Amino acid sequence: MGRAGALSRRCREDQRGATVVEFAIAAPILITLLLGIYDMGHWAYLTAVLRGAVNQAARSDSLETADTAKADAYVMSIVKGVAPGAIVTSKRVSYYDFADIKRAEAWNDKNGNGVCDRSEAYTDENRNGRWDADVGTEDNGGANDVVLYSVTVTYTPVFFIPFGTGTNTSRTISASVVKKNQPYALQEKYGSAAGTCS
Repeated sequence: MGRAGALSRRCREDQRGATVVEFAIAAPILITLLLGIYDMGHWAYLTAVLRGAVNQAARSDSLETADTAKADAYVMSIVKGVAPGAIVTSKRVSYYDFADIKRAEAWNDKNGNGVCDRSEAYTDENRNGRWDADVGTEDNGGANDVVLYSVTVTYTPVFFIPFGTGTNTSRTISASVVKKNQPYALQEKYGSAAGTCS
């Protein structure tokens, strides 16, 4: 066995530096996995925080002294504490009763297609002068009204995941709650004026 054979044998038996090579192979996988876990944890926490803030805002909005701007600012401050730079949008739609949520205004659907077509008669229940597929009005309602309060949050993930496709772009989560305003006065009934779809 010559010098080449002895050198080859020594190289095969020498394990110095193997740990560095193993770490170089395993580290990217481990780091990506950890960042993915942190990202999922952040998403779950932000979702829980958003739902809690929306519920709290809805409770305060059910009172006669409701201040919707203050409630929206509260939700925004809570969300931005967890997701800085997030865009928070809110919407309230009020109804007379729970059964009316996302219900269309009454109309004579002659052709049965589910849309108020030209010359079909309708009842302007929300008093806006046109037929609506959703009878609700975009406000906090009045006494004893039912309100669907929805908040949408668009944010950029805090943790950058290497090698992730589409995981580092903005995300959107939302939370909704249905609440009934306190009966601090007489509830206003739906309108009964008739109209014709055009």
